[in-house]
Amino acid sequence: MCGIVGYVGYRDALGVVVDALRRMEYRGYDSAGVAILDGQGALAVERKAGKLANLEAELAESGVASFAGTTGMGHTRWATHGAPTDRNAHPHRDVSGKIAVVHNGIIENFAPLRRELEDAGIELHSDTDTEVAVHLVARAYADGPTAGDFPASALAVLRRLEGAFTLVFTHADHPDVIVAARRNTPLVVGVGKGEMFIASDVTAFIEHTREAVELGQDQAVVITSDSYRVTDFAGVEEGVRTRPFTIDWDLAAAEKGGHDYFMLKEIEEQPTAVADTLIGHFTTDESGGRIVLDEQRLADQELREFDKVFVVACGSSYHAGLLAKYAIEHWTRLPVEVELASEFRYRDPVLDRSTLVVAISQSGETADTLEAVRHAKEQKARVLAICNTNGAQIPRESDAVLYTRTGPEIGVASTKAFLAQVAANYLVGLALAQARGTKYPDEVAREFRELEAMPKLVERVLETAPQVRAIARELAHVPTVLFLGRHVGYPVALEGALKLKELAYMHAEGFAAGELKHGPIALIEDGLPVIVVMPSPKGRAVLHSKLLSNIREIQARGARTIVIAEEGDDTVRPFADDLIEIPSAPTLFQPLLSTVPLQIFAAEVAQARGYDVDKPRNLAKSVTVE
Repeated sequence: MCGIVGYVGYRDALGVVVDALRRMEYRGYDSAGVAILDGQGALAVERKAGKLANLEAELAESGVASFAGTTGMGHTRWATHGAPTDRNAHPHRDVSGKIAVVHNGIIENFAPLRRELEDAGIELHSDTDTEVAVHLVARAYADGPTAGDFPASALAVLRRLEGAFTLVFTHADHPDVIVAARRNTPLVVGVGKGEMFIASDVTAFIEHTREAVELGQDQAVVITSDSYRVTDFAGVEEGVRTRPFTIDWDLAAAEKGGHDYFMLKEIEEQPTAVADTLIGHFTTDESGGRIVLDEQRLADQELREFDKVFVVACGSSYHAGLLAKYAIEHWTRLPVEVELASEFRYRDPVLDRSTLVVAISQSGETADTLEAVRHAKEQKARVLAICNTNGAQIPRESDAVLYTRTGPEIGVASTKAFLAQVAANYLVGLALAQARGTKYPDEVAREFRELEAMPKLVERVLETAPQVRAIARELAHVPTVLFLGRHVGYPVALEGALKLKELAYMHAEGFAAGELKHGPIALIEDGLPVIVVMPSPKGRAVLHSKLLSNIREIQARGARTIVIAEEGDDTVRPFADDLIEIPSAPTLFQPLLSTVPLQIFAAEVAQARGYDVDKPRNLAKSVTVE
């Protein structure tokens, strides 16, 4: 996701800002820009699509590299509103060129705000939602109760914005001040001696200070070179709580968030990953609200005309596709087939103009999935890509794309990208149900709100990590682990087994629990660990009772049962040698919770065995050859 940095102090601001952007490159981005104040009423802005090297070349050529200033800010952008072009890159300026803004997140009510500005005769020069903020601050600063008060003008605008955002403002007439704020997206203050930093990630300033302050929800901060003042959006300091902390990692570890491996950091980032995937995909209208996809390019009429859906993917993305089948069929009554992309075109699938193919790929470059997309297009099917990489080949060759926007996933074994794909599949299902009229607008809105609540529940699941790690260390020596599930728990069992294979190089298999008597029960022996993903006793009572019977059968044959079950499900407790409790959630959304302990388990087993969690042997992050 976007990287943000701001600096007020005594150093060369441009050098500080560019170095900070370089340290945040691992987050992923498609354009970059800087704004530098010279202290004499001048503001220099430079921005460029592409990698940071493009911006640095432009800075040298334009002369901004020699611009003297000790206050500045920078940005690496991940495109949401508007293509990744020079004119859409941040920072954005107001008409006078005095005020600049950088932004992470989405301003959901930007459309009416943009109309308001255009009706007032203000010409906007980008396709972004961000630009409205800087023009609104300029208007508030020029006229009204906050005229001439830069921080108050910024706060007045923040109170009007809806969505999830981090915003940072500078003003050429106030060169020793930066105003920043956050709602849902992260923001941290770096506290130095004679200098202050503001950033979306501590990696931006850890070279200069390890003293930091984490801002809370709906908080704003005004920083100068020697102070910071935190308020709510109304400008009130009283009762506002922040979290000061000391960073206890070195610069190299900072990118990993203090963890030994990127994958462990990425597991903890999953609440944010799911939230970021959902941001901006529900807008209110006269009917109450609508699901909105990204670069859809498929009209509602086309969505109504599909009579069949294929999902094509590989690896973890294939398991996300299996979960999509449950949701899409349940919400739309459309038949859904899920195919391994590596097999898809070789079996001559039946496709036509009435077929929607959903292609899932984290990198957007997966060779098997790309060839499946090309085959589908040759058969005149329409293709919707779910991808985490802006501008990758699969989105470019598809008719529509839904970006997950989780930022880069460094660990080869997918974690946060998987959960984001699952959430994105639910958005596709709701969009189809909405267009086809199989769900009323209020039902679509209710499902989305329940989905929107899932990141908080994922945070609670992460609290089980110490318990899961302890179990994993006990079992690190075993040669085999089996995974069982029913309904949506079955793809989760498959994903749990895959993670253990990828990371710990051990035999692991996932089964639909109803298949036990059809062969797999022959594998059960004394001491064999079996991880069971239980359905809710409320949402799937029949399956719950059947899975209880399965647990009794394997326990009677000496298996060690590790059960993932809903909080308060006491019926399972007598049959669980180890019980891992997760919050109650709607049945279709439970995989967003039950997958997380399986990721932690696999990573801890791999660590206990002394393996590289981020770089499992023989594997590549993006499989670009068939």
